[in-house]
Amino acid sequence: MSPPRALVSWSSGKDSAWALHEVRRANRVEPVGLLTTVTETFGRVSIHGVREALLRRQSQETELPLRTVSIPNPCSNAIYEEALLAELDRARGEGITHVVFGDLFLEDIREYRERLLARAGFAGVFPLWGRDTGELAREMLDGGLAAVLVCVDPARLPESFAGREFDESFLAERPAQVDACGERGEFHTFARAGPMFRRDIPVRGGRVVRRDSLVFADLLESAAPDD
Repeated sequence: MSPPRALVSWSSGKDSAWALHEVRRANRVEPVGLLTTVTETFGRVSIHGVREALLRRQSQETELPLRTVSIPNPCSNAIYEEALLAELDRARGEGITHVVFGDLFLEDIREYRERLLARAGFAGVFPLWGRDTGELAREMLDGGLAAVLVCVDPARLPESFAGREFDESFLAERPAQVDACGERGEFHTFARAGPMFRRDIPVRGGRVVRRDSLVFADLLESAAPDD
């Protein structure tokens, strides 16, 4: 029997990328697409602020089609849920029954997701759930994942970290109260390389801007060395 067909809730960051890697290895569900919320006002991944061009490049390199849920800015929870449920309804018509998440330990977030999925007749898959985040961060790095910090909450992490690589130096220098994977929203990343991609995604840093109490490092796609 074939495994259930699943979408990957894709933030463009390291946790969703590693969740994709894990479900492919386990083969308990078949990932058939990436599901991403995009703020239509800016043409960027919601919360992370990553440009749609880079999101599409990730889709190409994972060899999975991209399904975007467009939301306005600002966006109420009711509008978000309506847009997401409409996309899940379309996916259910294609025989898709599961959504994969990269959540780690926030019980309230998981419970919210599961309640919302149940309204659409879907089940959630949480391959990273309960992992020690320090160990998981190093497993990601040892496994070849490369990512850049694209969003920082300056109330919890100095804004100078925006645009830095997610690497051993970052893990060593981050404040002790900052989770190694940023699970409480201390930072968000853009995954640019790893075993979930066919090829690395070359990027270069753009402007660093403050918006809505957060600091964003704008990333631009750059030509690969052999292009």
